Amino acid sequence: MFVDDVKIFVKAGRGGNGACSFRREKFVPRGGPDGGDGGNGGHVVMVASRRLTTLLDLRYQQHYEAKDGEPGGGARCHGKTAPDVVIRVPLGTIVKDEHTGELLADLTVEGQSHIIARGGRGGRGNSNFATSTVQVPTRADPGGSGEERWLHLELKLLADVGLVGFPNAGKSTLIAAISAARPKIADYPFTTLVPNLGVVSWGEESSFVVADIPGLIEGAHEGKGLGTQFLRHIERTSFLLHLVDISEWAEDPVTSFETLRNELASYASALKARPFAVVGTKLDVKGNGKRLEELKAFCKKKRIKFFAISSATRTGLDTLVQHVGERVATLRAACETVS
Repeated sequence: MFVDDVKIFVKAGRGGNGACSFRREKFVPRGGPDGGDGGNGGHVVMVASRRLTTLLDLRYQQHYEAKDGEPGGGARCHGKTAPDVVIRVPLGTIVKDEHTGELLADLTVEGQSHIIARGGRGGRGNSNFATSTVQVPTRADPGGSGEERWLHLELKLLADVGLVGFPNAGKSTLIAAISAARPKIADYPFTTLVPNLGVVSWGEESSFVVADIPGLIEGAHEGKGLGTQFLRHIERTSFLLHLVDISEWAEDPVTSFETLRNELASYASALKARPFAVVGTKLDVKGNGKRLEELKAFCKKKRIKFFAISSATRTGLDTLVQHVGERVATLRAACETVS
């Protein structure tokens, strides 16, 4: 099950109390203070892991609490610091405070970690308060409280290329044809209900990651058809492929393309400037080719890169993969130069 949105409760441990103690040694009539400090409470830490692809585990375990630090003891013995509680999440996870909406962490790199609930500090024992004028201090600090909060976790897939289009545009068939991904494929709308990732090899030793975004509908940016839930997964992609059905029974391809572009721009203005290409799908059932020529002429007029493919017969796939691979490599190099 693919889960990309959960709420969890985290609570860090409380710090241990400082000790109020005095030396009791034979032949030492006036033993001084020797109370030790309390241990720190455990943190709650979130760590990004590429081994995970969903937030499913966090849906079934929603509460995470770290242990309290141990109290200090006599003979300047310090309490033991409590261990941290580690929560592993997929790459691309955004962590926000549920009540304030504050962004706490954006975990996009393998092994990246962030303390989302800090444990309380251990209290100081009375040995810390001895001075020349106060030689018998009875003061010892209590341990500090640990942070606790409700969190909202949102997963945005990390992929180089996003496949976007209306239902039955051929996105799942394409990703299955060019990668090892095996999404559900059928001849009815909304076959794909969750995003799918696939690794596409090209060249001698190169590859890129493709995300198959479930079919959008008009009004998706307003949440229709779970649109906003799907659209957020293309925010991190560097290149988009707009898939348009050019089969003989499809709707007007130019209108479909323009509607799709408007939905992306309405959801996030940055997506309008994202590099993209148009892919006419189902070339094997194009009929008289009228819709193919309409879309091809439109893209030529607008100077948009256009490809016509058939995933079923693999027509045009090699050319498409080569172009996308080169564009992704160029975009990666540009990002490395900027960073």
